[in-house]
Amino acid sequence: VQLQASGGGLVQAGGSLRLSCAVSGRTFSSYSMGWFRQAPGKEREFVAAINWNDDNTYYDDSVKGRFTISRDNAKNTVYLQMNSLKSEDTAVYFCAARLWGVGDYHPWGQGTQVTVSS
Repeated sequence: VQLQASGGGLVQAGGSLRLSCAVSGRTFSSYSMGWFRQAPGKEREFVAAINWNDDNTYYDDSVKGRFTISRDNAKNTVYLQMNSLKSEDTAVYFCAARLWGVGDYHPWGQGTQVTVSS
């Protein structure tokens, strides 16, 4: 399984972006998917996740109500819709997969840069 994240860019505060993570392989529906981010000088942090079996979603408090994670199993893709972006959302965003929703997230995508200008 390989992951390819895309959709990052430069946006003004208050704007929106949609990140995509395309997953190769035929077992995408068996993976819970997560989005993480890493800002300069900071550790990587959890942003959002979606279960493989019931599509339940989970969010860090900092993005609740602004970000939405979703998946399209027919397209082997997970999305992160980001609205009302803030300068503190600036980071490299990574997608990651977790088989059957257990254990560590592995593998990881290469990351896509999101820059929010204030």
